Amino acid sequence: MLDSAARNEFRERLPLVVESRPVEKVGLVEINRPQVRNALNLEVREKVAAAVASFSEDTEIRSIVIAGRGGNFAAGADIKAFEKLGSADMLLQRTHRYWDAIARCPKPVIAAVEGFALGGGCELAMHADIIVAARTATFGQPEVKLGLMPGAGGTQRLLRAIGKYKTLMFLLTGDMFSAEDAERAGLVSTLTDEGQALQHALQIAERIGRLPPLAVEQIKEAVVNGEDAPLETALRLERKAFQLLFDTADKQEGIAAFLEKRGPSFKGR
Repeated sequence: MLDSAARNEFRERLPLVVESRPVEKVGLVEINRPQVRNALNLEVREKVAAAVASFSEDTEIRSIVIAGRGGNFAAGADIKAFEKLGSADMLLQRTHRYWDAIARCPKPVIAAVEGFALGGGCELAMHADIIVAARTATFGQPEVKLGLMPGAGGTQRLLRAIGKYKTLMFLLTGDMFSAEDAERAGLVSTLTDEGQALQHALQIAERIGRLPPLAVEQIKEAVVNGEDAPLETALRLERKAFQLLFDTADKQEGIAAFLEKRGPSFKGR
C-alpha cells in the first residue's frame, strides 16, 4: 500500500480537469480534486474554462456537461489560497475571464451536481443552462461566514433564478439548502437519484445533440440575451432569430422528415 506521502504525490500527478467524449456529440468536463471536494483553485478554473472553450469551437460537439469526480460537484473556492491575497492580487487575477468562457459559450452547458455545490461551486453550476442535481446534493453561498461575499455571479445569478427574498435569506445567513429546495425554487432543472446526475445529464445532452444545432444555438441566445432586456426588445430578438432559421437546411430537413413520417438528419447548416 502507498503511504500518505506517496498517495499525495500520486494525486498531484493526476489531471485536475478531465476532458472526454462519453457519448456522440457531447463534451464532458470533470473536475478531479476529490481529496478537497473539488475546491476551485485558480488552475482548476483556468482548465475548466479552456476545456469549455475548446469544446465550444469543436464542430463535432453540440452540448457540454460539467461535473465533479469523487461524489462532489465543487465545494467552493480553495480557501487556503485566499489567506494572503489582497485586493490588488484579486484584481490582477482577473478570474472573470474564466467564468466568461462558460457564460458566453454558444452551445448548451449542463451541470451535473452531486454532493456539494458551494460558493464558487454553486456559481459554476449557475453558469450552466441546465442544472441536473441528485436529490442528496447541497447548494449554498456561505462566503459571508468568511467575511466575504460571492464574487462570480452568486448574488446576481441566484437573484434571477429564485428571486430577491430567497436569495437574501441564503446569502445573508450563509445557510446551505437542499437540491429539492433548489428545484422547488427554480434553481435546479431536474432531480435524480444519488449517483445518477451525470448519467441523466449526459442523456439530456445526447438528446440535444440530435437536434438542429443552429436552432438550439438561437434558442439559447434568445433566452440568455432576452432575460434582462425589456420585453419588447427581447421579443424582437426572438422574432429575428425565428426568421433567420427559415433559410437553414435543417429547417428544410425537419419539415420534410415530419411530412414524410421519418427521423430527421440534422447537419447544422
